[in-house]
Amino acid sequence: MDERTRYFRRLRRLRNSARRWSVLGGGLVAATAVLTPYSGIGIADAIWAGAAGSSVALAWWRWSDHRALAALPPPPAPDPALSGQRLAAAIERFPAGRTVMNEVRRQKSRYALRGSAVAQAWDRLDRASATLTGLAGRLTGPGEASLLEAATAERWLRDLGQRVASVERAIPLSPAGGLEESHAALADQFTEGVTAYEQLVAAAASYVAEDGHPLVESKHPALSSLVDATDRLRGLAEGLAELKRPPAASI
Repeated sequence: MDERTRYFRRLRRLRNSARRWSVLGGGLVAATAVLTPYSGIGIADAIWAGAAGSSVALAWWRWSDHRALAALPPPPAPDPALSGQRLAAAIERFPAGRTVMNEVRRQKSRYALRGSAVAQAWDRLDRASATLTGLAGRLTGPGEASLLEAATAERWLRDLGQRVASVERAIPLSPAGGLEESHAALADQFTEGVTAYEQLVAAAASYVAEDGHPLVESKHPALSSLVDATDRLRGLAEGLAELKRPPAASI
């Protein structure tokens, strides 16, 4: 909650509290003024009068606090960008929310490249990045170092792709042939970079495949245990079937 919201919430609470105590104090004062002449001053009347005086005093204090707070200038409104960042951070605390925010950012970046010459290469980069994300948990040992290199390369490629799209939008505003050559060079560099990134992802997939491949003429311990458990269960089932089978009649 930002400071401006806290300020107005506290101001509203003080005003509501002052109103409640004013109504209560007015009612008690009126009751005291009406009931006291009928029975004189007694213990009950003293209680009525004390409660009325306390309520009036509390109402006066609440109105004083309200006036003092209202005299202060309210805090400035928060920056909408900061509010959006806080909301995004709150959503990304959950795995599902993190996935949604990543997809939103991906769609936003893709929308900025609509109609661009590198749009197809950008889609290839998205597919390769998603594939590498799925392989990240299995790139252990020497394969972990490639994740950092891939992340650095992906940031550079995405920045380069956005730069290519920006230059492409400025081509109609430049003199004839002023930006076309630079744009073509940047687009070729981006396409070559995406191809190299795809080759890195393919190499990572090969590493994951070979790392999980069993040795020659050997089986993974989990597979061997699974086969043994199947054989044991099959033997138990056959034994139970033999026990339930009625004995053959003697001739």
